[in-house]
Amino acid sequence: MNRMGDPFRVLKYPLVTERTVSMIDKENKLVFIVNRKADKKQIKEAFEKLFGVKVESVRTLITPEGEKKAFIKLAKGYNARDIAAKLGII
Repeated sequence: MNRMGDPFRVLKYPLVTERTVSMIDKENKLVFIVNRKADKKQIKEAFEKLFGVKVESVRTLITPEGEKKAFIKLAKGYNARDIAAKLGII
């Protein structure tokens, strides 16, 4: 596993807004607030381990509030809606 160890130290919580919910269906992406020290590889590993899916890509940005936001796009054959349903987002 990565330097962060526990996936719960990497992924803090899913971000739920109108825009992020529409991304679930349109782009097969989920948006999470993550640990600021986590890099894209660590985010990908933590997400794959926690949810048992393959991740195609991870994009990150730092919000004006200083939080790190990760846009996690799932690989073909995996559905973001299924994970969103498990998390109670939709």
